Amino acid sequence: MPNISERGQHMPPSPIRKLVPYAEAAKKKGVTVYHLNIGQPDIETPKPVLDAVRNSNFKILEYSHSAGNESYRRKLTGYYKKFDITVDHTEIIVTTGGSEAILFGFMACLDPGDEVIVPEPFYANYNGFAVEAEVKVVPVTSGIETGFALPPIGDFEKLITPKTKAILICNPNNPTGYLYSRAEMEVLREICLKHNLFLFSDEAYREFSYDGENISALNLSGLENNVVVFDTISKRYSACGARIGAVVTHNRVILDAVMKFAQARLSPPSFAQIAAEAAVDLPDDYFDEIKEEYQSRRDLLVSLLNKIPGVFCPNPGGAFYAMARLPIDDADKFCQWLLEAFSYEQQTVMLAPGTGFYATPGLGKQEVRLAYVLNRENIAKAMECLGKALEVYPGRLQ
Repeated sequence: MPNISERGQHMPPSPIRKLVPYAEAAKKKGVTVYHLNIGQPDIETPKPVLDAVRNSNFKILEYSHSAGNESYRRKLTGYYKKFDITVDHTEIIVTTGGSEAILFGFMACLDPGDEVIVPEPFYANYNGFAVEAEVKVVPVTSGIETGFALPPIGDFEKLITPKTKAILICNPNNPTGYLYSRAEMEVLREICLKHNLFLFSDEAYREFSYDGENISALNLSGLENNVVVFDTISKRYSACGARIGAVVTHNRVILDAVMKFAQARLSPPSFAQIAAEAAVDLPDDYFDEIKEEYQSRRDLLVSLLNKIPGVFCPNPGGAFYAMARLPIDDADKFCQWLLEAFSYEQQTVMLAPGTGFYATPGLGKQEVRLAYVLNRENIAKAMECLGKALEVYPGRLQ
């Protein structure tokens, strides 16, 4: 049999989804599994968004423009204006999810072998996109003791080489929930201008900022030709399955390059663009209740975690994730053990091991990511399970 490509061999599996078989086996045994492992919101997709698709009456499901429907892109300019971001509709290219946006950004701006510096822990799929684009992720480590604040400028500059072409952030952050301050964003601006780097900014969780102001990379003055924003409706409107994202930049050269990749895949999905366009028309107060709900869940989760002996969880400023340090020997073993060998009153909890969010070997072994996408009652039950599990886990650290 012919060998598959090196790219295929090096493509990493999802560290978030690898425990699914163990969860399925636990459920077959009658165990209730509380899923805190993945960022799938339990908030209902807004009815007007779904109705827009149900009520569409065209007779031919045609290709859209490769950049996405112009009507949608024009509406998006109004959406961004609410965040003091001024863009033209021609500076937006609609993509098949935020994932395609990131991949297009990598391929348009970076050559094989180029390096992109990413604060770790980071969204695990950045590794996969880097393998696809044949670029190298270079981690700069942030720590749980500081709540995963942006590392000092000197830590970045130690890593810059002639191969360094970009810095990538997620703001608010997945997996840590950290919300970068204006001062931190200005530090990134300074680094990128000094070293002529692109600033890639994944802003999937823009609306979910609880403690402070959300500063988009597009708000940074003087960095117009360096900034590329990756966006998506997945978490914003609880529409993960729609697969609609966007590349947003003022840099026309980047847009021209991204457009060629967009043309090669023909067009983003038509029904999903209809849904996304309807979402832009939701009332301005749509997020008020949802944001309040997530913040309430965050406060409960963090409070209950920090009451468990030996557990530490900093308070995340945004998104709907938290990273916690547990008194355990190995997060991967512990998360599998929870599903395979533990239950409390026929219940257990599914977490994402912290190791999957680090590129530096050995980091994250005592950390887990929790997505507070369940209601408060189930969060409380899940934390009770976690506390009981830590009492009896064979690899507990003293």
